[in-house]
Amino acid sequence: MKNWEDILIAPHRSIREALLKIDAAGAQMALVVDEQRRLLGTVSDGDIRRGLLKGQPLSDAVEKCMCRNPHSAHADDCPDLVLAIMRREKLHQMPVLDADGKVVGMEILDDYLLPTTRENWVVLMAGGLGTRLGELTKSMPKPMLHVGDKPLLETILRNFIDQGFRNFYFSVNYMAEIIEAHFGNGECFGANIRYVRESKRMGTAGALSLLPEMPAEPLIVANGDLLANIDYAHMLDSHVDAGVAATMGVSEYEFQIPYGVVREENGYIQRIEEKPIHKSLVSAGVNVLSPAALNHVPENVFFDMPSLFETLIAKGLKSRTYKVHGYWLDIGRIPDYQKANADFGLVFQ
Repeated sequence: MKNWEDILIAPHRSIREALLKIDAAGAQMALVVDEQRRLLGTVSDGDIRRGLLKGQPLSDAVEKCMCRNPHSAHADDCPDLVLAIMRREKLHQMPVLDADGKVVGMEILDDYLLPTTRENWVVLMAGGLGTRLGELTKSMPKPMLHVGDKPLLETILRNFIDQGFRNFYFSVNYMAEIIEAHFGNGECFGANIRYVRESKRMGTAGALSLLPEMPAEPLIVANGDLLANIDYAHMLDSHVDAGVAATMGVSEYEFQIPYGVVREENGYIQRIEEKPIHKSLVSAGVNVLSPAALNHVPENVFFDMPSLFETLIAKGLKSRTYKVHGYWLDIGRIPDYQKANADFGLVFQ
């Protein structure tokens, strides 16, 4: 809390003055301190309300209604400890003291819950034709189809913004004007949106060669037709910690063979597995690339993301996987689109 000094009050000052300080600062409590700013107690709007209900006048000294044993944090406490205390005690605000018990700040729970601002670029691939969706995409680009109450691409954008990302490139081609008219420069979404305009089909990685400059930090590249609950911030941090050239988000896909599978050796049956379930990792359509990886994207040609990973591996550059947990759906066919709309209110509201 930046204006924490505005809520300091001496014990002999009136309850009315404490109430005015709380209101002016937009706080939930005032801190009662002595002349050396040592904490004597706290008084919240709830303390004052309970005092009034008991007939206590506003002219009384604030020390008569203050809490004399408030919870507090120490200046050298780690953020995780402070957050744990506030959650355990159901506190929204808590004073911070130095070794002598003097007030040196005020912690606000909401400050801990806000995401860290990320300067990393996010490139959303939104230029596909969406031909498998038939009539739905004849007059609307696939990322702009409504899933729930808003376009799919808007849900993707807002998920990134909620995790602290602000800088976006939209790679557009098919009906690009519809996307650009809806999102503009991103100001109304609290974001900075720029556009990479494909003059031809570039694949899921080729449009990266059209970026106007090389990014200074790793960037996230995601398909614009994914309905997913992904911790993008954690995926980015894991990539940085691993020190690799590229990270591919993967999802576990399972399918069942609807027959009894016969295992044999030299014509002799060894065993029969009845309708076995097979599990495989599939690309989830979201990747993290270090700047150096972009040097291996050819200029202005069709180039898919799997080809980029194969190139990096062939060059001896390390690539890793990141398992995507939670909801994930690639909207490529009509049944997928129907499922996305059926699931949206349950998963994203």
